[in-house]
Amino acid sequence: MRLSSSFSKQEERAALLFILPAVVSLALFTFYPMINAFIISFKEYSLINPDATFIGLTNYRNLLSDPKFVNSLFRSFHLAIVVIPVQTIIALVLALLIYRNSWVASLFRTVYFMPVVISIGVASTLFKLIYNQDYGLLNSLLHVFEVPPISFLSDPSIALYGIMLMGMWKSAGFFMIIFVAGLNNIPSDLYEAAEVDGATALQKFYKITLPLLRRTLTFVIIITTMDALKIFVPVALVTGGGPSDSTTTSVFYIYKMAFQQMEMGYGSAAAFILFLIVMCISIVQLRLLKSDVEY
Repeated sequence: MRLSSSFSKQEERAALLFILPAVVSLALFTFYPMINAFIISFKEYSLINPDATFIGLTNYRNLLSDPKFVNSLFRSFHLAIVVIPVQTIIALVLALLIYRNSWVASLFRTVYFMPVVISIGVASTLFKLIYNQDYGLLNSLLHVFEVPPISFLSDPSIALYGIMLMGMWKSAGFFMIIFVAGLNNIPSDLYEAAEVDGATALQKFYKITLPLLRRTLTFVIIITTMDALKIFVPVALVTGGGPSDSTTTSVFYIYKMAFQQMEMGYGSAAAFILFLIVMCISIVQLRLLKSDVEY
């Protein structure tokens, strides 16, 4: 008993030593900056002037009455409302088409996943070229059909949709793989029993596949929501928030206030408001999509 107890304690110490670097890194590079930013959000703090003045909730009050910040939140919500259903449906359809184990399915799985492994910077530059009004791929195709060129990046009414398209192209393959993993975990016996009962493909999807994918679907929707609301790099590299702030999302607005206007206190307050909004949305989604189905 003593030997087994001693061995168990040694295992615990070894496990703690292994996870210690990760815990220290998380504390230094995640929790400490978050706590520090939260403290700064109550101050008038500028990168130009290191002297910070405590101003209480002034930054938060000013943000809630700042039309630029409010509009950036609405743009982020607009982007999320479009991207979440469209990207989820695309990823699920692709997964349903290729989840069977065959060399053809493996080939297409690799092809569809390729955009995920491309760096976001490279993808943003690529789409900036594709959208170019003079020599971009899309306008070249439109020219073949004698359609006038479209200003994908300089027209405020469509620029945000260009960002949405790029984001969905980049991320759909990742969520497709998540759905494939969920589909492969569904017992084949259920489908065989349904076939014996004469169920159609549509009935099997709605009665078996969809209910048993509920947890996977919840994960995909929550992660997609977070990604959509915190989108930054495509906006920064493709449009720079323009034209006329039509693609200035909440995260890009935070970046502009903190690192361009040098108002770190104001930017930190905006970041925490966004953090609270995303957290509340995620909790609501988790409650609404909670599944009691087991397999």
